[in-house]
Amino acid sequence: MLPKLIFASHNPNKTSEIANLLDGTMLVQSLNDIGFTKEIIEDGLTLHENAHIKSSTIYQLTGLNCFADDTGLMVESLGGEPGVFSARYAGEEKDTSKNNQKLLSNLTNVANRNAKFVTVISLYLQGTEYFFEGILNGTITHQLIGEQGFGYDPLFMPIGSNRTLAQMSLDEKNKISHRKIAFKKMADFFLNLK
Repeated sequence: MLPKLIFASHNPNKTSEIANLLDGTMLVQSLNDIGFTKEIIEDGLTLHENAHIKSSTIYQLTGLNCFADDTGLMVESLGGEPGVFSARYAGEEKDTSKNNQKLLSNLTNVANRNAKFVTVISLYLQGTEYFFEGILNGTITHQLIGEQGFGYDPLFMPIGSNRTLAQMSLDEKNKISHRKIAFKKMADFFLNLK
């Protein structure tokens, strides 16, 4: 029988994407699947803190094995911005277009466009917390390129690629993504428990 894990998210698309990334190694259920409707306030100052807040809250309230992730874009020349505030970079309304425009504006005439996407997972398993991290290095383009993906994908070109994440299919993106790397580490962790 597959180990059952609660994903501390209400997003069904993200849940199915992660179940796909975990490639059948676990049965993943969302907060919707278990009838959990409360909002969890993510007020941490790091990706690790936000992932911890979400997973520890669900574990404490349900006693079920669970995990949560947080992801951010970190731009070298901006001191790691937008980082933990990636979704709210241009304001609380989480407007992707405004976030992208603010990033481009902040990089006007900046030569160093090195950046990385980072995903951090906090896993609560029988009361013990484990962290897994995935990093995708790349550069920020000078304009939006591509129609796929979401967030900063049209501005992010992975190292070794001549296309942005927004020019890749979901399958192509999932093969190299920061999320894939982090979730592969978690899947390997479960496989090694056996």
